[in-house]
Amino acid sequence: QVQLVESGGGLVQAGGSLRLSCAASGFTFSSYAMAWFRQAPGKEREFVGAISWIGERTYYADSVKGRFIISRDNAKDMVYLQMNSLKPEDTAVYYCTARTIPRVMGGPSPDEYDKWGQGTQVTVSS
Repeated sequence: QVQLVESGGGLVQAGGSLRLSCAASGFTFSSYAMAWFRQAPGKEREFVGAISWIGERTYYADSVKGRFIISRDNAKDMVYLQMNSLKPEDTAVYYCTARTIPRVMGGPSPDEYDKWGQGTQVTVSS
């Protein structure tokens, strides 16, 4: 079965950096666009960024553009989220997800994805 396992979350001070990792299994990882979402307490799940199945295209939410970088290593079935210049507003549970269909770029709607990880908590202190 499909599994996505996030790791790398933790507590960091504002202005710091953190790298999240997502290990994929149970599907042909290199055929699927991947994305990161986050959900803060009392808020809806929010799009962070997406990367094409090859990795040549990326797409970011305005709130993280210029600070976060999404990347992937198809030889390792891994996707990453490098988070820099972190703000308290970035505090959330971060989720890794895969597109519902192969060879299609991901967009900002969670309805476009049907494979989700368990999430990893990121807390940014002021």
